[in-house]
This record gives sequence, C-alpha cells and structure tokens, in this order.
Amino acid sequence: MSQNNLKEALRWFRQAEKDLESAYNSIKNSSYDWACFQSQQAAEKSLKAYLYSKGRRKIITHSILELVLEASKYDNSFKDLKMDSKHLDGVYISSRYPNGVTEDLAPYEYYEEEDASICTKYAESILEKVRKSIER
Repeated sequence: MSQNNLKEALRWFRQAEKDLESAYNSIKNSSYDWACFQSQQAAEKSLKAYLYSKGRRKIITHSILELVLEASKYDNSFKDLKMDSKHLDGVYISSRYPNGVTEDLAPYEYYEEEDASICTKYAESILEKVRKSIER
C-alpha cells in the first residue's frame, strides 16, 4: 500500500469512528433515527477507507452491501458482513425522510432505541473488521 493510499484510508476511517461515536451520543439523546443514519455513515466510510487502502479511487456508491461485496474481492471474509450491511442499507433513506417510513410517522417517531442499538452494533462490527484489515 502506498503512503498516499494509507493516508487517505486513515482519514476516512477516522471520520467513520467519529460518526459511530456520534451515533452513540444520539442514542443517549433519544435521537434514534439519527443514530441509525450515523451508524450507516460510519459503516460506509469505514468500508470506503478499506477500499482506499487497496488503491481504489472515486467510490461512488452509498450501499453498504455493495461496498462489502467490493471489499470481499480483496478479502473473502468481508462476506460475513452481508446481513449487517443489508440492515444498514435499509435505514439510509428511511431514517431521514418522512416518506421513507409509514405515512403517519416521521422518522424520529418511527425509530426506537432497539433499532439504534442494532444499527450501532452492526456498524461496530464493520468498523472492527476494517480496523483489523487496515492494520495488517
């Protein structure tokens, strides 16, 4: 890995860690919808960090599943994260936009603490996998 690739990967990973920290803070403030979105963002940025560490550039997608599948081209064990990634993909829109959930509720009313806890758990597992993979 070139020094520039590592530098870019670590920059993205630091932001992923901060997004996950913010997700935990949102749970403390009962902002469960926002915690779900921040968890998705943490996972997305950490997977992009991994792909940058492999020399990739201009990664356009926001799909966690798509990023996991791309990462698995370098390390097949990333496929173990498919279910976590599908769940996080499911909150990308619905945690932010009222038309992404049932028409009677806004996202802040729809999402509950259990939803946020699951999302942060999935994001944490993805960040941990990326952390170990970048440190090799």
